[in-house]
Amino acid sequence: MSNKKVTRSPASLKISNDVLTKIAEVAATEIRGVASQGEHLVVSDKGVGIAGKFISPVKVAVRNDAAEISVNIVVLQGYKANEVAQSVQKSVKSAVQSMAGVAVSKVNVRISDIMLSSVK
Repeated sequence: MSNKKVTRSPASLKISNDVLTKIAEVAATEIRGVASQGEHLVVSDKGVGIAGKFISPVKVAVRNDAAEISVNIVVLQGYKANEVAQSVQKSVKSAVQSMAGVAVSKVNVRISDIMLSSVK
């Protein structure tokens, strides 16, 4: 009988950027003052790029095992834009870290427009 030691390499888990993007978007829509339709962020006409191509309101880049997230939001009239943006930063960071177990190094929030009528 052999006493060879069996070593196993640890299993790896990879969460796609699409999943991280969805978590971030849903977290942003939960903040009062952010224009949303269901679980999707409202995108202003400024969210359309060159040749009419749609630009996603959330971008995720993973560098050195930490996510850098950029979120473009439309703020509803009557809300303080800076307070809404700070709440989005906290919500997105917390949601991604707790749901996906991925460290978040920064959350950039860009206010792309103000909505004069409420959608939420």
